Amino acid sequence: MESVARRGKFIVIGLDKGELVMHLGMTGKLLTAGVETTHTYGVFTLDDGVLLYEDPRQFGRIEWGDARVRRLGPEPLLVGLAEFSERLKKRKTRIKALLLNQTFIAGLGNIYVDEILFSSGIHPLAQASRLSEARAAKLHQAMVDTLTLAIEHRGSSISDYVDADGNRGNFQMLHRVYGREGEACVNCGTPIKKVVVAGRGTHYCPVCQRRPRA
Repeated sequence: MESVARRGKFIVIGLDKGELVMHLGMTGKLLTAGVETTHTYGVFTLDDGVLLYEDPRQFGRIEWGDARVRRLGPEPLLVGLAEFSERLKKRKTRIKALLLNQTFIAGLGNIYVDEILFSSGIHPLAQASRLSEARAAKLHQAMVDTLTLAIEHRGSSISDYVDADGNRGNFQMLHRVYGREGEACVNCGTPIKKVVVAGRGTHYCPVCQRRPRA
């Protein structure tokens, strides 16, 4: 093994000949200090230990080659405001669906899109191309701030997510809308609503994130 990198939601392992690409799906794990179980579907013997791939629900995948990775959009913490805003202007689609589109921005998942949209005060059904420059800038900043904070807290352990050392994250303790349907908004006290957008459960505040006019 020559290198390990992340690209969007994929882990790219560079070998002396080619690349091994992994997607953990919803329940996949890569563990450097674990024991094999009935959910272990990959055992990689390294020079300095063993890497285990576990996936109880088998939604993840292991692929040879980076064809899928090459189709991904820019990284959310690397894309600049100018490029981000320009990309928004070209897309006449709902902002929630667009942010989940991995060819637009790589790596954003349902939890973080909900939290980003709440932080920026943008309704999940707002049309991307109609966002003003000011709102696009606010969305970009919310994306950077939310992901930076989530990384500091090692991600969200909603069910069984753990890091490579088997430790749970605690960003779920800081969620302001995701998973809080019916609870009071932390800003205005209005009950958080949940709808389905792009096939995903979507949490938002109907006051802080007013629905745009048709």
